[in-house]
Amino acid sequence: MNQFEEESSDKGDDRARDLIHDWNVVEKSQARTEPVEFDDETLRDGLQSPSVVDPPIEQKFEILRLMDRLGIHTANVGLPGAGPRAIEDVTRLCQLIVDEKLSITPNCAARTHEKDIDAVARISQKVGIPIECCTFIGSSPIRQYTEDWTLERMLEHTTYASKLCSREGLPQMYVTEDTTRAAPETLRALYSTAIEHGATRACVCDTVGHATPSGVRSLIAFIQEVIKDTGVEGIKIDWHGHRDRDLDIANSIAAVEAGAHRIHGAALGIGERCGNTSMDLLLANLKLLGFIDNDLTLLPEYVQKVSES
Repeated sequence: MNQFEEESSDKGDDRARDLIHDWNVVEKSQARTEPVEFDDETLRDGLQSPSVVDPPIEQKFEILRLMDRLGIHTANVGLPGAGPRAIEDVTRLCQLIVDEKLSITPNCAARTHEKDIDAVARISQKVGIPIECCTFIGSSPIRQYTEDWTLERMLEHTTYASKLCSREGLPQMYVTEDTTRAAPETLRALYSTAIEHGATRACVCDTVGHATPSGVRSLIAFIQEVIKDTGVEGIKIDWHGHRDRDLDIANSIAAVEAGAHRIHGAALGIGERCGNTSMDLLLANLKLLGFIDNDLTLLPEYVQKVSES
């Protein structure tokens, strides 16, 4: 932007302030000292929608490049434990990041099983870059009842997965599914165990879109307390929301205000059931609120490309 454009922009801002009274500025959200990070789930969780197709790899390349140019920090590029097609696509997406020297970094979903974690480790070794391993396990009473899981068994899986990630040199985000309907004592035991054995991120999930903004704030505060009690420094919190009650953006903003470090979303809000948090709307809203200063010029192209894929 040249000097004339800057002056014109400043005058435009002044005119806007003269024409409206913006209560959003008066009630502006509390400023953060840390930048907000984003994890794009379009190419993994987004593809779980029955209304979308798994696009060919060339289209995934284009979407990944657009994520990078929008300043999105990480992309979940798949669950390689799902089979040969997933392994091939994840490998090629990670290789693209290496070959084109993209700033975005990859992560992969993995169950707390050796097969899934080994698949991530092999791809990481092949392409020569770290791949964050997002190991997930259900945590709510209804999931424990459905799967006939005891807390002891869940802790065993958590310990095994965290140790295996550490042994393979994989940075680990530990994910509890259905966190927003799980008991505090269960969450404390699970997260503490994962952190003790090497997890560096704790992902809080609103898997069925149950949460409200006040619930998000309470839950994030509790997880912060759990992390503090472990005595381990540098653990970050992720928020992964769904839009069943159409509160995905409000909940994500609440998570940012409460201190979550990274927020997950998918283009156009695609995903399982009603979908994931809409990444495009999330970016736009957080920029309007002053939390980020990303250049969002390519946002229309990003959503158009995903809608066509």
